[in-house]
Amino acid sequence: MNRDQIQGNWKQLKGKVQQQWGKLTDDDLDRIEGTQEELEGRIQERYGKSREEARKEVDDWLARH
Repeated sequence: MNRDQIQGNWKQLKGKVQQQWGKLTDDDLDRIEGTQEELEGRIQERYGKSREEARKEVDDWLARH
């Protein structure tokens, strides 16, 4: 899945994202709106991860979906 597919399928992916990263709130998911950089930033904030760690997690997750 690539960045365009994330934005295009965001409504369907929101549930899967929340399953993976349960600390993300509905408000977080609404603000992300399918933008990978926003998702990485929210994961970084909520989980105290570095930008690189968050990016790797999202990339790995996207590769599985």
